[in-house]
Amino acid sequence: MPLADRLIFTPHNVDLARSPLAGRVGAETYVLGAFNPGLTRLPNGNLLLMVRVAEALRQPVWDGHVHSIRWAAGEFVLDAWPLDAVDMSDPRVFALRDRVSKTIALTSLSWLLPVELTSDGDAIVAIDYDRAIVPSASYQCYGIEDPRISRVGGRWLMTVCSISPERQATSLYSSRDARDWSLEGLVLDHQNKDMLIFEGLIGEQFWAQTRPLGDVYFAYPPGSAWVSGPAINLATSPDALHWKPCDRPGIRPCAGSQATARIGGGAPPVLTERGWLSLWHGVEPNGGVGVYRTYWSLLDRDDPSVIIATGDAPLVEAAPALTAPLAELMYLHDIVFTTGIVDAGDHYIVASGEADLACRITQIDKRRFA
Repeated sequence: MPLADRLIFTPHNVDLARSPLAGRVGAETYVLGAFNPGLTRLPNGNLLLMVRVAEALRQPVWDGHVHSIRWAAGEFVLDAWPLDAVDMSDPRVFALRDRVSKTIALTSLSWLLPVELTSDGDAIVAIDYDRAIVPSASYQCYGIEDPRISRVGGRWLMTVCSISPERQATSLYSSRDARDWSLEGLVLDHQNKDMLIFEGLIGEQFWAQTRPLGDVYFAYPPGSAWVSGPAINLATSPDALHWKPCDRPGIRPCAGSQATARIGGGAPPVLTERGWLSLWHGVEPNGGVGVYRTYWSLLDRDDPSVIIATGDAPLVEAAPALTAPLAELMYLHDIVFTTGIVDAGDHYIVASGEADLACRITQIDKRRFA
């Protein structure tokens, strides 16, 4: 059981009058979700929660078209798609019909909102709209998603998923104070996301977990302990900008386990006495988006491709009791998506997105990983 567990930031906490999109879209918007936050400790001891705000059109359909928001050369514009050319069954996206490759557009545009919390993560200190991070390059024109923050030496490194027709890829921001961030550019190419930079060097190299996606996977031999599909790979870099994939695999989906039929990285790995603690998500198919849960593994401190231990039971699961007061805003269920972790002495403070809607803070005793 967690030591403490609560929603710390929800769509109700976002003041859209101070949104970077305010007055620039030409249509009413609302907060579809304020979720999947990066987490780190600030120089003053407080916590930074970097919240992904998905801002969507209140009424996206008019005149026989569905509309989406796109950033273009510093402005926000609306694109219109004929209703008979799209499938709108997923509330987060719509799919374009009659395309050779699966092609989607988003019903929202995501930007990042820095939120300062108390040192224990129990209360909001400040919401910094003046430092909101918005798209600033063509490869981010559909938004910036799912930040993960690592502190390595005297620098903070933040990976994000940048969305555009050009590619769905990982870009990097850096900071010397975790307040002001600079875009360093793309660091992983198309459909390689959930990039988590280890919070420390290994042999003078930066290490990261990655999760490349694809349409086809080759089968493991019959009787293998593993099943083919998206997996958590590893990469190394001399400078956090140029990355070489590791020759050895990382964390792979296990055969015979529907709960982890699809996996991906969660929080950036942190070093413990036993090795690197990695929190990751497993997705159980349910005919829809899937059931997302958080699991953990310990990786060798010198060779993170070596897995020392893995918890069989979920570490964090969706908590309907937490989202009950937000029932009128819910559009997905059974999802917890962990994205950050900080050390708090005898426990860890873990940040997650709950139901693609809100930010959740969970305190977990370190003895859980002993």
